[in-house]
Amino acid sequence: MMGSGIASTFADPQIEFISRPFALTAREFATISALAREEFGLELGKGKEQLVAARLGKLMRRLGFSTFADYYRHVQGDRTGDALVELIDALTTNHTSFFREQAHFDFLVQRVLAEHKGRGAMRIWSAASSTGEEPYTIALTAREHLGDKSPMLPLIFASDISTRVLETARKGIYKADRFQGGVAPWIKKHILRGEGRWEGWYRMRPEILGMVEFRRVNLIEPLPNIGCFTVIFCRNVMIYFSRETQEQLVNRLAACLEPGGYLFVGHSESLTGIQHGLQHVQPAIYRKRGGKK
Repeated sequence: MMGSGIASTFADPQIEFISRPFALTAREFATISALAREEFGLELGKGKEQLVAARLGKLMRRLGFSTFADYYRHVQGDRTGDALVELIDALTTNHTSFFREQAHFDFLVQRVLAEHKGRGAMRIWSAASSTGEEPYTIALTAREHLGDKSPMLPLIFASDISTRVLETARKGIYKADRFQGGVAPWIKKHILRGEGRWEGWYRMRPEILGMVEFRRVNLIEPLPNIGCFTVIFCRNVMIYFSRETQEQLVNRLAACLEPGGYLFVGHSESLTGIQHGLQHVQPAIYRKRGGKK
């Protein structure tokens, strides 16, 4: 729920809501920034005014709003939460691809799966799964390395704050250009190639789709009861958060790791300066103490 303090900002009749089409006043920018921080942990610092105006302006045109004031009242009045999700989708970049940051998947095969050998299926969490490329990359990698009938095939839990991207992810349909370096021959046996009007598209086979469970989770809120995981991928999302929010999130994620479990963050992210109990393994990979070495 949004605080009354935010609502009152647009109740002041002395505010000039717009000086030119889709321009933000300083007070409007501060109000939107406060909303993004409170609801999503998103930090919109100084210098982001034009970016926010441009991205929200595009969304407002689509929705038929001519002022930020009217748009904000729409967001406030929407009790479904869909308008808030549209807002965060507009302000953040959901760019992703298959096999992004390949070193993580090499480590998953060469280190994690090797350590887990003989212990049955592990649980892996893709904590900011966006449109699904990351969890499906995990599924493709595990299935190719372990084989179709291996008892070690992981159970993959994938979450995102956006219901829109989760809907896309559940379908498992992607353009060929989402595969970095092209669709390798070994991948083709795990996916279906589109024909006709679907030429240039691929869909995950049912056995790949069945390895992943998608669910909406807001990472800055108390986490639901989702159990423990051997591996958590939380990549390229903390760059949007303040240091305080990053620390809170890392410790929430650490609490969801098994002893000896691994946390993967984005290569542009660092836990330097954050208080946590994880051991640094190599760039962008951390381990919870305990468990089998």
